Amino acid sequence: MSQAHETHEVLIPFEEGTLVGDLTIPRGATGIVLFAHGSGSSRISPRNQFVAQTLNKAGLATLLFDLLTKKEEMIDIMTAEYRFDIKLLTNRLIEASDWIEENQETKELNIGYFGASTGAAATLLAAALRPKAVKAVVSRGGRPDLAEGGLKNVQAPTLLIVGGQDGPVIQMNEVAFGELSCAKKLLIIPGATHLFEEPGKLEVVAKEATQWFQNYL
Repeated sequence: MSQAHETHEVLIPFEEGTLVGDLTIPRGATGIVLFAHGSGSSRISPRNQFVAQTLNKAGLATLLFDLLTKKEEMIDIMTAEYRFDIKLLTNRLIEASDWIEENQETKELNIGYFGASTGAAATLLAAALRPKAVKAVVSRGGRPDLAEGGLKNVQAPTLLIVGGQDGPVIQMNEVAFGELSCAKKLLIIPGATHLFEEPGKLEVVAKEATQWFQNYL
């Protein structure tokens, strides 16, 4: 059911600077999904925005935010040194989660994570480090293999979504799926490649993610 909602920019302070985010809270929301984008992307990723809008229409709040500061983004464009720094991305996600729990607007909302590509590894590690706070995780075309030893400590129900034409990533997700001991599901979408650019495929991702978060948030 469509809900009235509006988006506004928020600033998330942390020790090294400030992260910028877009916060959307539909009326009556009980859960919020934090997005961790993939390598070289940002909060304006059209794929993540599409999923976020689908979640908003279903009554779920969302926070799309940049995991890097403006200075770090400029360096990363030239060197790509931050986009695979999973420890840094994980810490930023935890900083944002702590902010959600302290912010007057959001502190009562159950937290979920949606991660894409390398951002999926950060969501899984952050979920392992915040087992009481994080209620659900969804990975789209993710690299859970980069979460290394953290997978066995994830308690949040986890949905791994992979494109059926994304061979190497399917294998990475199958291995990670075997290491997870939480409630879990591996969904392979036939005909989809890594970015789910084929007609209708991203809609499937958004629908499955929405159902998962509705179930657990």
